[in-house]
Amino acid sequence: MKRLILILLAALLAAACAREYRSPWPDGLQLLSINAVYPAGYADAVHEGAVIRIEEVSSGAAYRAQTDRRGLAEIRIPAGIYRITCSDRTGKDLFNGTADKVVVTERRTVDLLLAHSRAGSLVIKEVYTGGCSKAPQEGTYQSDQYFIIHNNDTETAWLDSLCFGTLSPYNSTAVNNWVTRDAATGELVFPDFAPVVTVVWQLPGNGRSFPLEPGEDAVVALRGAIDHTLQYPLSVNLNRSDVFTCYNPTYFPNPTYHPAPGDQVRADRYAQVVIKTGQANANTVSLSSPTLVLFRTPMPAGDYVLQPDVVQVTPGNSADRVVKVPYGWVIDAVEVFDGRSGGNAKRVSPAADAGFVMQSDIYKGHTLRRRVDEAASAENGYEVLMDTNNSSNDFYESEIQSLHR
Repeated sequence: MKRLILILLAALLAAACAREYRSPWPDGLQLLSINAVYPAGYADAVHEGAVIRIEEVSSGAAYRAQTDRRGLAEIRIPAGIYRITCSDRTGKDLFNGTADKVVVTERRTVDLLLAHSRAGSLVIKEVYTGGCSKAPQEGTYQSDQYFIIHNNDTETAWLDSLCFGTLSPYNSTAVNNWVTRDAATGELVFPDFAPVVTVVWQLPGNGRSFPLEPGEDAVVALRGAIDHTLQYPLSVNLNRSDVFTCYNPTYFPNPTYHPAPGDQVRADRYAQVVIKTGQANANTVSLSSPTLVLFRTPMPAGDYVLQPDVVQVTPGNSADRVVKVPYGWVIDAVEVFDGRSGGNAKRVSPAADAGFVMQSDIYKGHTLRRRVDEAASAENGYEVLMDTNNSSNDFYESEIQSLHR
């Protein structure tokens, strides 16, 4: 009898061991292999140490890996649905790629196609669109949106005729008919243009009117160029002599969002409307998850928007018209995700921004700021900001606006 019991126990133990053996990694972890595929003509750029970020979409759990000299990275992670991004840099050559909604339930290999771009002299330093509290009064406030442009180069940059806008769809949680998915590979397929929605703005100048020296900033008021702190102390003062303002009461007559600029704002720093394609009576920029692009057109912007097929209706939304801006013209772009949702989706091509920065909430006075490259700043003697064309690397959420005093 004892012998029979021992045989049964041995059989049960063997079965248990066999069950454990079928799970190749401890705690059910799965092996994910990521192959960073560089564009044709850039084989020499492959080197060890490109950063891979892996984020579980629903939980937000994040992991990091680095490629070896072949461009391959391997990591063991729990089963889930992941967003994968890669960033690499060789001099001013930037390589970025994104794979979204990658399902990992067993051992898997992902070929991550990298897009090439060049580091620019002008970068977006800060994006503040989420509004703040009206405290000590009750309520919330959103008429104080702004962003900041920074010269990251060693030479003077000129802001004259620089264009900017936001992309369709306005929010990262909305249905995006511009981005599709390859049926065979599952990879996201982006158009070769940025669909700028509602309005294209252009900074004024005759070509040499508005220099920006290395390390200097330029503030652009997206709404009211006034001192908002006079009524709402948690807001910012945009009544400044160095501010550019999106003030055009002909196209945007809503005085709540576009009051007449303050007495310190110079009339020669009013941004110009190149074209308005939407119906809103105020400049429409997402509170929770904006995109922002800076670009220059090789011809006068007013002529470009009159070209055939440049203005296009959004697929599935006949009321939403956009201006097609080729990504080759984009100088810098920032993509923001809504931190309150797990349903965010990319709108900006990896050629311009392979990642995203998360904004946790709105009406908190939070802002999104670009990180400082401390080593480059020390070497150059002025503030140099991170620029990998990947907002996941370059940006962070700050609890207070940089212009708050």
